[in-house]
Amino acid sequence: MTSSLRLSTVILPVHRWNEGGRALWQRAEELGFHAAYTYDHLAWRSFRDGPWFGAVPTLTAAAAATDRLRLGTLVTSPNFRHPVTLAKELITLDDISDGRVTLGIGAGGNGFDATTLLKGDEEPWTPRERADRFGEFVPLLDRLLREPAGTTHEGRFYSAHEARNVPGCVQRPRLPFAVAATGPRGLRLAAQYGQAWVTTGDPKLFETGTPEQSVDAVAGQLSKLGKACAEAGRDASELDRILLTGFTPDFNPALPAPRRGRPLDSLEAFVDFAGRYAELGFTEIVVHWPIDDTVFAADRAVFESIATEAVSRLR
Repeated sequence: MTSSLRLSTVILPVHRWNEGGRALWQRAEELGFHAAYTYDHLAWRSFRDGPWFGAVPTLTAAAAATDRLRLGTLVTSPNFRHPVTLAKELITLDDISDGRVTLGIGAGGNGFDATTLLKGDEEPWTPRERADRFGEFVPLLDRLLREPAGTTHEGRFYSAHEARNVPGCVQRPRLPFAVAATGPRGLRLAAQYGQAWVTTGDPKLFETGTPEQSVDAVAGQLSKLGKACAEAGRDASELDRILLTGFTPDFNPALPAPRRGRPLDSLEAFVDFAGRYAELGFTEIVVHWPIDDTVFAADRAVFESIATEAVSRLR
């Protein structure tokens, strides 16, 4: 059951390429990670006032610097993206990487992405507005990547007039979508368009929950995903299930540590953590590459031992 589990990493775009950035992506490949992702934001939380580079150029450089590592975003959203221009960037990235790209995609949230492009009198989108846009964004992006000869669409939020993406993706019929969703509308999109589903757990539990409550909450999300797939006439087992770590109570330093410690404290602690989610049927677990003096700080030696040994311990 757990032998198919893959381990991946997120490398935040905070490093100058020629001052260590390239080396991190190459090291991720050397360590045997299945994939390395990056955030697709204009800035993010505590990193707002420091270096933060664009996701697509970073992934393009990573594609040229690696040979086997899958690459992707966790996640892209409509907050500052348009399906037509994004599709052009994605087919280019898929070509340069020779078909190693996965698009993590979600509805987006509050924060810098949601406010940076606003005019002075505009209000940020409400959750319903974000869901409405996401509901149009994903199907249109799907068409743009599947129909390279030309796509025309006139929607409530997005338009395309004979948008061409010749020659299309290297991966056919298009590069895979990993849809981040927990609500009913997003889960329906994952069921219809996703090759994978992404969760970070239940955000309400991070401050006050327990690891056990987190596992139960994610099990509930999986149940809802299964129902959405059934309604779409699809077998839920067709979707990979991806857990982006760092946002469950196990990682909150303000809460009591689990019995074996926090997941990145030791190889044993991580195997214990990952095993619980592998038993739920997760096929991929994603850990953040350590960044000193941040919420993603971790011992590098422990992190590398997790990268090279954790999956074999789970078999």
